[in-house]
Amino acid sequence: MTDMDKDIRIIDIGTEIPDTKVELCGITLDNPVIPASGTFGYGYEFAELYDINCLGTFSFKGTTLEPRFGNDTPRIAECPSGMLNSVGLQNPGVDAVITDELPKLRKVFNKPVMANVSGFSIEEYAEVTRRLSESGSSDMIGWFEINISCPNVHGGGMSFGTDPAMAGEVVKAVRKVTDKPIIIKLSPNVTDIVSIAKSCEAEGADGVSLINTLMGMRFDLKTRKPILANVTGGLSGPAVLPVALRMVYQVANAVEIPVIGMGGISSAEDVLEMMMAGATAVEIGAANLVNPYASRDIIKALPEVMAGYGISTLRE
Repeated sequence: MTDMDKDIRIIDIGTEIPDTKVELCGITLDNPVIPASGTFGYGYEFAELYDINCLGTFSFKGTTLEPRFGNDTPRIAECPSGMLNSVGLQNPGVDAVITDELPKLRKVFNKPVMANVSGFSIEEYAEVTRRLSESGSSDMIGWFEINISCPNVHGGGMSFGTDPAMAGEVVKAVRKVTDKPIIIKLSPNVTDIVSIAKSCEAEGADGVSLINTLMGMRFDLKTRKPILANVTGGLSGPAVLPVALRMVYQVANAVEIPVIGMGGISSAEDVLEMMMAGATAVEIGAANLVNPYASRDIIKALPEVMAGYGISTLRE
């Protein structure tokens, strides 16, 4: 039996089941599906609905040094084929994540988790990463996803993700405090996303994830004012998929490090399309907010959809 034969599982009736495994920065995932940060909490909430160990992994809620309540409400607005959000990185702070959230997650999730880190300064990115790396729960963390692309906070996040030099400085600072793989989450709200990805790669990033939300806004015709208290918010959902595919394709053809593709994915077909654009794995965002079973259902559908297109393994 060849190695390829070993990779293809056989069911009772002899039908070959496509292999959904992928490798992300040296860690093997059972499938490429990763619920995106901010749409899956700290995981255990969804574990009440289904066994979340079916996931490739997930990226937990964006975590900052200090607790954050987030932006004023209203901070969600519906749109055709998508939604706007301006939650503003609401989270309990890194120390509470270490003492409360990760021990609860350990009880329901037995795979490496992706730790999403946000910040308002280079020093904060590094300090949050350091505390997580040195904590008693560090064994649970497989990757750090460093969010330099949040459009919903003032004075932080995206300000680092719109300048190649600043993005590189964040990578350098975080690289000094952890040996775990670093994945930099990039903003689409830039003129040239490729130059930012290449700067991150040059400074030691192990991967990049893209795209974060596109900036947008909506008005209430009755009040004649913006719907969101923050005025603008991040657009996500199916409407952004073509933009995400274009940017993932551009970046994947410009860097040697893995690319995680996200933006509007809501079906197994979307997963394959994003991987054809060059993504090693994918993140599912807004779909989880519409249907809490979305990621699970996409994983269930993936082998059959792969077989329908003659794809035997995603590692092709």
